[in-house]
Amino acid sequence: MKENRKFQLRCEKCQYVVKDLSEWFSNMQKCPKCGHKVVYAEYSEDINNVKAFINEQNGKAKNVFHYFDFLPINDRENIITSGEGVIPVENWDFLADFAKKQYGIDCEVVAYRNDMNPGTGTFKDVAAAVAASALKENGIKEYAVASTGNIANAFAHYLAKAGISLTVFIPQDALKANEAEVNTYGQRVVRVKGDYAKAKEIAAQYSEKYGILLSGGNTDPLRVEAKKTMVFEWLRQINKMPDVYIQALSGGTGPIAIDKAVNDLKGSELEIKLPRFIMVQPDHCAPMRMAWDKAKSNGFPEGWENDYPTLENPVTKVPTLATGKPGTYPIIGSLTKKSNGEIIEFNEKMIADISRLTAYIKHIQIGPASAIAVGGFFESLHQGIIKNGETVMINVGEGVRRAPNFMEEMIYTTQHASSIEEIDRYERSVYNEKLWEPFINYKK
Repeated sequence: MKENRKFQLRCEKCQYVVKDLSEWFSNMQKCPKCGHKVVYAEYSEDINNVKAFINEQNGKAKNVFHYFDFLPINDRENIITSGEGVIPVENWDFLADFAKKQYGIDCEVVAYRNDMNPGTGTFKDVAAAVAASALKENGIKEYAVASTGNIANAFAHYLAKAGISLTVFIPQDALKANEAEVNTYGQRVVRVKGDYAKAKEIAAQYSEKYGILLSGGNTDPLRVEAKKTMVFEWLRQINKMPDVYIQALSGGTGPIAIDKAVNDLKGSELEIKLPRFIMVQPDHCAPMRMAWDKAKSNGFPEGWENDYPTLENPVTKVPTLATGKPGTYPIIGSLTKKSNGEIIEFNEKMIADISRLTAYIKHIQIGPASAIAVGGFFESLHQGIIKNGETVMINVGEGVRRAPNFMEEMIYTTQHASSIEEIDRYERSVYNEKLWEPFINYKK
């Protein structure tokens, strides 16, 4: 491995400098001085080089490693990629038109199409690609991760390409299709009898018992550094930052990574500011929303960010968002407040309505968690959160690839017949008004 002169990791707590990932991994991803688990990557490159990458002066972007100089990998020979990270930012005018017609709000709505990542079709692909590359570069042969679904599949795919054995710990209610996909790559699944918190607990015990590196979750520097490149992509494709950023919320690597990108660009020609974060949880598993509403109603008293509930074994239609113990709330709550944003919830009963409408108009099939994010746009309009003149970015995190039961809920045009006399001619447009009705009448 090449000597690392490209980046270092700095402990958030004691400011100790971890010289490279080899030192970080050898200490089981803890600060060697104080044992803290959160570090931030710092780069030796001139940050103004980012402009050249964004303007494609060094060639057309093909994957997340277009931003190689600002990722914690030293040797391009270790890159593991399936073409992830270079995905469309699309205009979703149908939502902008709805906002104008129904609420009098003149805004631009764009969607960040993570469902088009070619690795596994989720927003987790960029994190898995960078992690697989870094693990390969540092000679790691075995790894573990706790997941509700998407991170499991992404890591299974990319680590298999890197020749690394993976054990995935999933909760009891994780989708069978997620389990099956991990298996197809020859990676191991441990289905834990309990919720996601229990799966993380068992995974941590496994890591400690056998000395196996465990993915560090939402603050893992590999995940954060990978995810921050979405900001570079927005600047490359639409030449600006959105005013509002909406995503479905489980743990919340997204806002952490966006904040990291903004900090990385300080002092450059591309200095930017945070968008307002609108974090959306399903109403059957919304502990961060509960904590946020309590803090806001009390005027954000001292220590508010450490006051949050724990939901034991939450039952939700969106297993990938079933995080009942919101350990990242102190970070996510603080970032949301810093951005003047909101943490809200959306009714799970309406997610099939969201996906039917999106498929009808945009001809794409978005998954349950993505439907929660799009639902957050409608809820934000209802609450008056979105303002005139704003550009709203919705993170479409995944498609329906591993949600066959959810696909069944989207059936609405089937007609049963026993003879030709029962079948009339067909015009697709008859469904337009029906599909819009739940949103035109939203909470009226």
